[in-house]
Amino acid sequence: MDMSTIGKNKVKPGLPKLSPGDNVRVSFKIKEASRERVQTFPGLIIKITKHNSGGNFTVRRVTSGIGVEHTFPLASPLLEKIEVVRHGKVRRAKLYYIRRLSTKEARLKERRDRITEAISPVPVEDMLTAPQPEAPAGETKEAG
Repeated sequence: MDMSTIGKNKVKPGLPKLSPGDNVRVSFKIKEASRERVQTFPGLIIKITKHNSGGNFTVRRVTSGIGVEHTFPLASPLLEKIEVVRHGKVRRAKLYYIRRLSTKEARLKERRDRITEAISPVPVEDMLTAPQPEAPAGETKEAG
């Protein structure tokens, strides 16, 4: 066994691409006495750190007027799944300023990808059936 592989954790495959400002629903396992259950934690990603051991991300939500933050390791076996509800439009890597805003002020605009907003190209069938532009009256060429 190589010494460099001992400290490295494997990030779970199939996790979506996360970025600060995303509203997510994180499902993770909780062990209570002799039973195990899955609990969801919806909220806003305010911080993501990435490093060799997988990294982690912090999710914040406001419940009953009280802000609650939870940090989840990306390589944890207790992490069941992550659903991205919507992508927020932000210009910062760490959204610590959200902590001092009220719930209504902390709402972010939704980010839309440029690819989906672009005008779809004209199908080839429409290009073939479209009328061709006519040449001006004085410039006709006759085969001779």
